[in-house]
Amino acid sequence: MGYIVFAIILVLIHFGLWKLFAKAGHAGWESLIPVYREFIIAKHITGRPAWWIALLLIPIVNIFIFFGLYLDLVKAFGKRRFWEYAATVLLPFVVLPWWGNDPKVVYLGKSTSPEFREKYPYKKSVAREWADAIVFAVVAATLIRGFLIEAYMIPTGSMEKSLLVGDFLFVSKLNYGPRIPMTPIAFPFAHHTMPLIGGKAYWEGVKIGYKRLPGFQEIKRNDVVVFNYPMEADPPFSRPIDKRENYIKRAVGVPGDTISLREALLYVNGEKGFVPPNGQLDYYVYTDGTGLNPQRLLDMRIESNPYAREPYQLFLTDKAYEEVKGWANVTRIVPNIRHRDTAEPGVFPNNPLYHWNIDNFGPIIVPKRGWTITLDSLTMPLYERAIRVYEGNELESRADGVYLNGSKADSYTFKMNYYWMMGDNRHNSEDARSWGFVPEDHIVGKALFVWLSWDEDGTFLSKIRWNRIFMGIK
Repeated sequence: MGYIVFAIILVLIHFGLWKLFAKAGHAGWESLIPVYREFIIAKHITGRPAWWIALLLIPIVNIFIFFGLYLDLVKAFGKRRFWEYAATVLLPFVVLPWWGNDPKVVYLGKSTSPEFREKYPYKKSVAREWADAIVFAVVAATLIRGFLIEAYMIPTGSMEKSLLVGDFLFVSKLNYGPRIPMTPIAFPFAHHTMPLIGGKAYWEGVKIGYKRLPGFQEIKRNDVVVFNYPMEADPPFSRPIDKRENYIKRAVGVPGDTISLREALLYVNGEKGFVPPNGQLDYYVYTDGTGLNPQRLLDMRIESNPYAREPYQLFLTDKAYEEVKGWANVTRIVPNIRHRDTAEPGVFPNNPLYHWNIDNFGPIIVPKRGWTITLDSLTMPLYERAIRVYEGNELESRADGVYLNGSKADSYTFKMNYYWMMGDNRHNSEDARSWGFVPEDHIVGKALFVWLSWDEDGTFLSKIRWNRIFMGIK
């Protein structure tokens, strides 16, 4: 449903822009090409300098420039009243098609030129117009990011090759329901740290309890989800929930599921779980002594351990595995799969009762709202953090039993739903196998599609992965 709504909004906006471009004497198709469209608006329709387009590359500044350009655009058609500016920023999918089809709305000229100001005088000063534009930009961007949709960039390879480092995504807040800001007083456009100067970008003097507006759907098993990293509840960060770092993983387990891994294969409720079509595992690759060509690995975009030499440690998809196996100088490829019953440091719940590793794990049940567990030596290591940290209880094990909020207790009923999040790059992903469950109040939104993909290792035009633009995320 979220895809459909977002697609309709995009179509309406671009339809309106097409009509307005035509009224301004430009080809409608020019309104469909990102960046070039903004160049036409700046240089030819509103009269701004062409170098303004370069400002769109500067974080935070680009938000003001973007909204400023579009306010200049509607001003060129005589739209300068408060409600018209507000509607342009908040409801462009309504007013742009409306004005584009209204024969009374005509192009008046370059809105930032002295000739325009002289011919169509308006009481507001230039400073006042800029102040209005900045206020609208801040308010609109805050509302859009908080309640509708937010851009997100893949910083690490934990989802390779499903999602690539350098993929820029749109994350929908509508699908699962927008979360009401829990720390509402914060510096605009900064997540948790002030740009340039550092320090907190938020004030914890005002806090709002967890509330979420209705969404289009519940989280479905195997959705790709953005969430706040739960371990930042602990020192040294101790951040509020909505100011914790954003992570992106696949929700392979939903409330009530039983999760386990055997020989690196995921099982959900006793059946084989999601197998990423382009997921990776790491392998030890042995050669005849001639080694591997680093440039060849780079050309194939094969991720490797930079410190490993003979055997090489490569992270391979099934397709890459078959190709590397066929190289003339490769003698042997061994999957790096941990042995059963071999405890691995840093694996949840980090307790000697559970000899788990990232390839052999569980079974473990994902908590569900209303589910009641017995509090004993077996369940406490698994669920103590959820009960104490995420649900805000005092929990203590004493010689005579378990005490919950000061009273002896032998059971606990969960107040929230939880999820089991894992990366598709199963051997290079810090995920639920390291830190356990993700509570529902940490959910940010659903990843919808890639709007840009930047390859750091590419050259010139190949730096953009053109085949990934507008690729839906599954």
